[in-house]
Amino acid sequence: MDLGIAGKHAVVCASSRGLGRACAFSLAEAGCSVVVNGRDEAKLEATAQALRDATGAEVTAVAGDVTEESTRERLVAVRPVDILVNNAAGPPLADFRQLNEAALLKGLDANMVTPIAMIQLVIDGMTERGFGRIINITSSSVLAAIEGLDLSSGARAGLTGFLSGVSRQVAGSNVAINNLLPGSFDTDRQSSIIALTAEKTGRSVEEICAARDAANPTGRIGSPEEFGAACAFLASQHAGFIIGQNILMDGGATRANF
Repeated sequence: MDLGIAGKHAVVCASSRGLGRACAFSLAEAGCSVVVNGRDEAKLEATAQALRDATGAEVTAVAGDVTEESTRERLVAVRPVDILVNNAAGPPLADFRQLNEAALLKGLDANMVTPIAMIQLVIDGMTERGFGRIINITSSSVLAAIEGLDLSSGARAGLTGFLSGVSRQVAGSNVAINNLLPGSFDTDRQSSIIALTAEKTGRSVEEICAARDAANPTGRIGSPEEFGAACAFLASQHAGFIIGQNILMDGGATRANF
């Protein structure tokens, strides 16, 4: 399927690895020019070069922490943004009793305030040009709580609620805002959660992985490439009638009828 976005310009936050990287690859394959971002400059440039080599796309690397205003301004300064993928690492696993005010504010800043600030920078240009796609990578924990991820879940649920009304305000200008909710995917983040679980429970990493896979209806976890392809579709010309939705990608792990 031709996604109809060749020549569009995309910004993908936190895209030097993991799901963000997969989204950047899929958008580059669809013919977009892409800005990639991450805090580790060497890893980021390696990702940017891998995208260029694999797709021939124009790829710009903007190193920095997306929670900082100066980084956000540099991300959107390359050229007018047609597609924005908001992404940020979630707070580490923690018992809610251990979260002090500083930790709470940091989690809210990264997973709610920063995505909103990015949208504020690009939304008017999108509405004026009559095209825009914004995809927010949140989490399946927005729909079903995961122990230890309370701060991540709360901040991302706040983002979801905030953007529900916003998405409908701009839909008439062919600007579609949606959320992609990943479950378990084969990423560094997943590996770190497994390692921490193993440390806390005394179980082996292999045992935890086997139990995790067996618990999923598909018998496995997701691949980042699957996630990137879904992101590219939501960014496409074909997704203009999908507005304000939470699209769950978890292999059926969340057992809900609606």
